[in-house]
Amino acid sequence: MKIAFSLVPGAMLFIGSNFAYAQEATEGYYPVSPKPPVSQPQVIPRASTEREITADNYLEEEAEESSTVIYKADFFTQYAPITASDMLQRIPGINIFNRRQRDGNRGLGTGGNLLINGQRIAGKDNSALDQLDRITAAEVKRIEIIRDTTGALNVRGAGEVINVILIEVPSRSSTTVQAVNRLNHDDTFEFGGSVAWSLQMGNFQSLVNVGSEPNYENRDRRENRISSEGDLLGTLFETNIRDQDIHTFSNNMSYSAGSHRIQLNALVSDGSFERPILRNFVDFIDGNPKEIFQEELVDNTESNWEIGGDYEYSFDDGSRLAILFLVNDEIRDFVRERFQADPATDPLNKNLYIDSQRENKEFIVQANYNFSLSNSQSLRVGAERAVNQLDSKLFIASPSDNSPGMEQFGGLALVESVSNPGTHVEEVRFEGFAFHNWAITGKASLESSVVYEMSEIAQSGVVSKTRDFQFWRPSFDFRYNFADNIRFRGTIKREVSQLSFSSFAATTNEEDRDIDALSGNPELEPETSWRYEGGLEYRLPNDAGVLSTSLFYNDVDNRIGRINATVDPNQPLSATGNVGPAKQYGWWSRASIRLDAFNLTNAIISGRVGLFDSEILDPFINQKVRTWGRGFGNIDFRQDITDLGLSYGIEYNHPLWGGFYDNDILTRTRNDRQRSLDLFVQKVMWNDWTFRLETDNTLDASECRYRERYAGTTINGDIDLIQNSCSSRYRRWIFTTQTTF
Repeated sequence: MKIAFSLVPGAMLFIGSNFAYAQEATEGYYPVSPKPPVSQPQVIPRASTEREITADNYLEEEAEESSTVIYKADFFTQYAPITASDMLQRIPGINIFNRRQRDGNRGLGTGGNLLINGQRIAGKDNSALDQLDRITAAEVKRIEIIRDTTGALNVRGAGEVINVILIEVPSRSSTTVQAVNRLNHDDTFEFGGSVAWSLQMGNFQSLVNVGSEPNYENRDRRENRISSEGDLLGTLFETNIRDQDIHTFSNNMSYSAGSHRIQLNALVSDGSFERPILRNFVDFIDGNPKEIFQEELVDNTESNWEIGGDYEYSFDDGSRLAILFLVNDEIRDFVRERFQADPATDPLNKNLYIDSQRENKEFIVQANYNFSLSNSQSLRVGAERAVNQLDSKLFIASPSDNSPGMEQFGGLALVESVSNPGTHVEEVRFEGFAFHNWAITGKASLESSVVYEMSEIAQSGVVSKTRDFQFWRPSFDFRYNFADNIRFRGTIKREVSQLSFSSFAATTNEEDRDIDALSGNPELEPETSWRYEGGLEYRLPNDAGVLSTSLFYNDVDNRIGRINATVDPNQPLSATGNVGPAKQYGWWSRASIRLDAFNLTNAIISGRVGLFDSEILDPFINQKVRTWGRGFGNIDFRQDITDLGLSYGIEYNHPLWGGFYDNDILTRTRNDRQRSLDLFVQKVMWNDWTFRLETDNTLDASECRYRERYAGTTINGDIDLIQNSCSSRYRRWIFTTQTTF
């Protein structure tokens, strides 16, 4: 039995489309006085009638041209929610962006679409989304879904913004406790839990969370090795176990006094783990099977800490000055040792040792000033400075007759042919930005922005060089309300990708057991593109649901992919590099509908469909290939039987196969996923206890890989071997208990 503590969301979050709710002007959301409340953003209103959704007026006739809609807390009482996350599940189709993705996150920026008391969180790993599972439902006053762009919000570029407003009382304290039991397909049992404590004393608020998430996984892989003529050459059965627990401590504090507001956030986590891997090869030689065993022991060290905060001052005229900062440090190290034996003749011998060390550091500070130009226009100007650092080392050792073994490399000889095995990279980046919001008419609005970015990237180690980059990133976001429930949104923007500094130096190849490392590329440049998107959204009457559809087109200048980095023709190498221009285009359609009209009270069905295509000239085979997959479809269903305190639901995902090939100098690989199904049933008892049972990966869905290996190189085009494999972690049962007091 495996026992750990876990921070696992207590309920399935149905996300998909957009909403709108409005707030009474007397509550201060729209400016009714020269100075709005500090805890909430000032919003320039449309010429509209505002509307609230409560338990009493839920089915009343929808107001005309409302662009913001509110769910008051008493609307959710019938569902007996425990946390703010539980409340959002009862709103059909909202889409919450999670900023906890480092690659592609350029500093703090102004993105995201989740606010708490009108404020964003200055954090990445410690995000506002995490707080939804820690804020008790009793603390929530209302939830606002803001559909129109406005200069008063602390985020930009989102189709809708979710603003969770907490109650204002002299003091309060609450504790949320969650316990999780998980049973994996190999009968490994996990027990976990988390504790979140929320405190308010006057103008001071604090939210503390302690948890440890069990992240155990036992994945089996089955593989057939086939010749180019279709003959079976061998088989492989692999067991890959991730024995991980992610321990986390976080604290979010804020203090407000008059026009001043201060916020401080901190997070510390450790997810170090061991990963044993067992492989059983069977090769058919002249029709006779021959077995070979491989065993790998991987010791992973994963930890990070993060501190962020902001200070905001609101002036008497409604303008605001804000200063934000973020500091974080992330370590991702591992030592991998591989042993191999022919069970008939050989003992288990070590034949590979890899020591990979990587530490990322980041420091960001941003200042911005938001003010009104007129009753219909506002401007936000600001600047951001960021320093990003990477320190990496890579040591690969193997048996050698010519070089002595070294104890620090597991008794094996260091491989000297690894290109650029260690580096220090530092980027100093400056951004200046301006966002202009214009309510053109009562129906039309435009958010336009321009960002100027300049950076210096200095690399030292085996390769030493310094490079300078400058980019302009304009964007335009136009919205037009044809009617109170039909909206068009069109966007044009210039995008610049965030470089992964680890690609500057040699890295281990975790996707291909036959290739130990990928070459580094110190010439790698950011990927730049123009993105064009247009879409329509239709909100059904009486808050019955939302339908939306959109088309997009990306014109990429210098797509990042795999390039030929061969120096010695006898040792073909691939590296991450800029391949060339590419195109990506597609269609999205989303629907989220309440099923009351079909006698399914408090039931919501949500669905999404995406169809994509793309093309780029592949440098290895000199043909146009896809850079993306082909598409997907998914369906979410949930019903709350409030009289019984019972909920149940499903989530079904169906990817489209036949996507793009990931090509390098030696292989062509296509990865596909099978359809998946998740089920849950949930019961609320004694008003503040929630019990939930769910099956994860109910259909035992697999991830499949089709890989062609070439004799010589991919450029020559002679297939030597085909590896056709599928892997799965199979079904997992999860039982969650949650309460608050």
